[in-house]
Amino acid sequence: MLHLKYVFLCLCCMLSMELLASPTKQLTVAKDGTGDYKSIQEAFDAVPLHNNNPVVIFVKNGTYKEKIVLDSTKNMVTLVGESASQTILSFDDFSGKVGADGIKITTTTSASTRIVADNFTAVNITFANTAGPVGQAVAMLVDGDKARFINCRFLGFQDTLYPKRAGTRQYYKNCYIEGTVDFIFGWAIAFFDHCQLNGKLDAGFFTAASTPQDQSYGFVFNRCTLTGSAPAATYYLGRPWRDYAKTVFLCCEMSNIIKPEGWHNWHKTNAEKTAFYAEYDSREAGGISQARVEWSKQLVKSDVKKYTIQNVLGGNDQWRAAKGLSKLAKIKV
Repeated sequence: MLHLKYVFLCLCCMLSMELLASPTKQLTVAKDGTGDYKSIQEAFDAVPLHNNNPVVIFVKNGTYKEKIVLDSTKNMVTLVGESASQTILSFDDFSGKVGADGIKITTTTSASTRIVADNFTAVNITFANTAGPVGQAVAMLVDGDKARFINCRFLGFQDTLYPKRAGTRQYYKNCYIEGTVDFIFGWAIAFFDHCQLNGKLDAGFFTAASTPQDQSYGFVFNRCTLTGSAPAATYYLGRPWRDYAKTVFLCCEMSNIIKPEGWHNWHKTNAEKTAFYAEYDSREAGGISQARVEWSKQLVKSDVKKYTIQNVLGGNDQWRAAKGLSKLAKIKV
């Protein structure tokens, strides 16, 4: 693990190059009072409204139990943890729980951390929902556009990671994501690059995309590893939360917890005609393609060319999601 100060210097250097040397505001969060703030939310609150300059927030090791929101105009924030395994942001809300205001919490409002601002980056952070197997309990909800997560962990059970808003673009590199039912779900365009997905308990679904009909991409998993402690043949790759769900696995290693049929129609036979579920070169015991449901697709090499990071996430503004992250991507969790 590289020292936090070294990571900080690298990050500031890359941000300066990427953002045309705009002045960078630097803040530190530490539970023991040795930083500028003791909580993440205090640091987020310190980011100016309608922010136009990069803000880098260091978070020292510790478990920060707080419900966190980065508001919509507090853009260009980068959150850097001292270590992914020991810098933990968590809360324990879940859908159906009655909040302090007397109102029942929903899936959306259960989120431990919610990012609404654009151009957010997180490095070496654990985002957790510790409510347990009690139903929908979101660890991270992302509404903002151009979000990046590098060497982060997302811990929970049902509905762990919620790339929520349609049309937004999100990039996950070298991340660990665990859960049970539909633990990666939502409308957004999300590219998962060399991530580990871990299915827990007895059975479940890795994904539940709700891709809008007119959106070209949904969830793309590139060279990811699908593991789990569940029994063999108990996990589906995905099911369509909405009828036009799009989910693609490319060159992924799949353990034997994957069901041979691979995909579930959520008891909606019409979705078999509208959803786009596809794989290319799935490997290991769970990657055997011959038994997949007939309405899913096995891609050929020429099909894969369209699933580059740039094609999936570039958009009209040609956002370069991986720019400036090559050094940070090598930092091990």
